[in-house]
Amino acid sequence: LTFFGNRSSKTFKPKKNIPEGSHQYELLKHAEATLGSGNLRMAVMLPEGEDLNEWVAVNTVDFFNQINMLYGTITDFCTEESCPVMSAGPKYEYHWADGTNIKKPIKCSAPKYIDYLMTWVQDQLDDETLFPSKIGVPFKRNFMSVAKTILKRLFRVYAHIYHQHFDSVMQLQEEAHLNTSFKHFIFFVQEFNLIDRKELVPLQELIEKLTTKDR
Repeated sequence: LTFFGNRSSKTFKPKKNIPEGSHQYELLKHAEATLGSGNLRMAVMLPEGEDLNEWVAVNTVDFFNQINMLYGTITDFCTEESCPVMSAGPKYEYHWADGTNIKKPIKCSAPKYIDYLMTWVQDQLDDETLFPSKIGVPFKRNFMSVAKTILKRLFRVYAHIYHQHFDSVMQLQEEAHLNTSFKHFIFFVQEFNLIDRKELVPLQELIEKLTTKDR
């Protein structure tokens, strides 16, 4: 999505590209076209005749790329000193575990946590058995549960940016991009019930504000 003007060259991690000419690329183009209509509730719906797994996969890659860019704009402000813990306001703190390399949750700074998180997401997106890019390759049976974990974790980056760095976002005049991206993300996860309500509590007020206008 071309929200980001000239600064989009600075991403936190390399952008994950969907191969041009592939069916997933067509789906992404469809998503971008419907987003342009301004009706987000409609834009996130599963297009007729499409596979839900594939739709979730394409959008998950897109959200990763968006958050990657958004976080890339504020990395200078998210440091070991400014954010010694990964938090979303005073009540919510996240500890990192990925179940394989780090089994027991560890307390770490926000930049370290987000680095772990985005690297982990990237590894999932690059796994052809989980996110097949070739047409006709079936999705694994556990795909949806992996996608839910990815989205749950990506939400935490939005939550951290909103709670700890919104003043920097405003200084950079990126708040419209952040709000548009997050609103799209929330409508998408609500449409397919992909994130547990309790996980969304740190941004509950904002979610209500962004979603009630469109009922």
